[in-house]
Amino acid sequence: MTVKKIERAIISVSDKTGVLELAKALVDAGAEILSTGGTAKLLIDNGIKVTKGSEFTGFPEILDGRVKTLNPKIHGGILARRSLSKHLDEMKKNDIKPIDMVVVNLYPFEDTVKKDGVTDEDAIENIDIGGPCMIRAAAKNHESVAVVTDPKDYPSIISEISKIGGLTIGDRRKLATKAYARTSEYDAAIHAYLSGRPDHDESVSLDYRKVADLRYGENPHQSAAFYANLNDEVYTGKNQLHGKELSYNNIVDLDAALQHVREYDRTACVIIKHTNPCGVAINDDQKLAYVHARDCDPVSAFGSVIAFNRPVTEATATELKELFVEAIIAPDFEKGAFDLLKKKKNIRLIKPQNFNIKISRVIKDVAGGILIQSPDNVTLDEDKLEVVSKRQPTDAEMESMKFAWTVAKHVKSNAIVFARDGRIIGVGAGQMSRVDSSKIAVSKATTPVKGCVMASDAFFPFRDGIDAAGKEGITAVIQPGGSMRDEEVIAAADEYGMAMVFTGIRHFRH
Repeated sequence: MTVKKIERAIISVSDKTGVLELAKALVDAGAEILSTGGTAKLLIDNGIKVTKGSEFTGFPEILDGRVKTLNPKIHGGILARRSLSKHLDEMKKNDIKPIDMVVVNLYPFEDTVKKDGVTDEDAIENIDIGGPCMIRAAAKNHESVAVVTDPKDYPSIISEISKIGGLTIGDRRKLATKAYARTSEYDAAIHAYLSGRPDHDESVSLDYRKVADLRYGENPHQSAAFYANLNDEVYTGKNQLHGKELSYNNIVDLDAALQHVREYDRTACVIIKHTNPCGVAINDDQKLAYVHARDCDPVSAFGSVIAFNRPVTEATATELKELFVEAIIAPDFEKGAFDLLKKKKNIRLIKPQNFNIKISRVIKDVAGGILIQSPDNVTLDEDKLEVVSKRQPTDAEMESMKFAWTVAKHVKSNAIVFARDGRIIGVGAGQMSRVDSSKIAVSKATTPVKGCVMASDAFFPFRDGIDAAGKEGITAVIQPGGSMRDEEVIAAADEYGMAMVFTGIRHFRH
């Protein structure tokens, strides 16, 4: 095990958490500290001997601090290969001293651009230049130089220096890998800000960091990990209040549940199985919303993921505890509800810090590249609804159709949804033909579908879907319209006395 002693370190940090403790440990180990700007002042004010960057380089900080560390004496000291006599000779000739550790974290660009009313000037001034240069230089030369970018690593570094007098090559390589991840994230955040939207730019950078290795992917033979957005982390860490670790499939279903349940203004419950809603209900009484959603398809509800858009009440939890559930996501859990649910050792209880977080883009891997699209955030525009049938829908039918349409938006295509009175009665999902989805929705219903309304995520290409629904007693249909055979489909609705409403938009979901 080769240990590299730290004889000289440069410290220049924006986030000063823990930096005093690290600097003191380095000084105690015999290291000289170089520093700049506010970091140097902090260290000096706390009794730590510091060589200022301008003293080390013989050149002042200029351009309002834009140029502090961009100097051959600093970068030469970082990049010089200690194993090459040529490099050592050049260092001696140019009076360049080796730098063994670079402790740098960057200007808070990500936090700056999240502020309300941020200007371009503010954003641009918070793009760090000298910091990334030093980080990349040190990471490249990690054979000899340790690069530290995360205050969370300070305690382990202090411990290593105390125990063995320095850092091993394994330590330095691990830190270098993390450093390159950080500069990549930083550049990606800048790119995202400057480009505005990914579909408006010629290249796309993805700014995510790994926060958890998962036991496996969709199946045990697939590896998987969860990478969180730099600014928001929904499904891991302190957002999980209880239960065993989340699986790949749990996270996929939880996200489907979260995106769906937030669609509703009224108290709602969404039950998800394999990303499709198998039960959805809205009711001012949360317990009833859950019961109605569960009873839509109680077989599928077993082993499901459930979402609520209100804090889970004790009454709801009392009803919930009788069902095997993989995970529950909600804006909060009442104390009584949490105490009841946590008696189930394995159930995952998720309370996102940001329950209303928006998806900014949808990404799908394909052979040779990725597809990127904006999310389907379109909501129903009631002013654009067009009644195309002879019969006008009743107020109750219209309310049920709007509810069914929202559910259909979250069902895999081809999607058919039967609903009444704020609850779904049957769902047909993911079929190759729309008429098959209609038949499945009928077969899945646990109560008669007569008197229900029907929603379809896309137009009916033929009248057969209407015929299948009409024979079951469906009274009203909501669909996008736009088929070459719309007249034939409308005529079929009129034959059954159905009301039919066109939305003018579709919700394919592949």
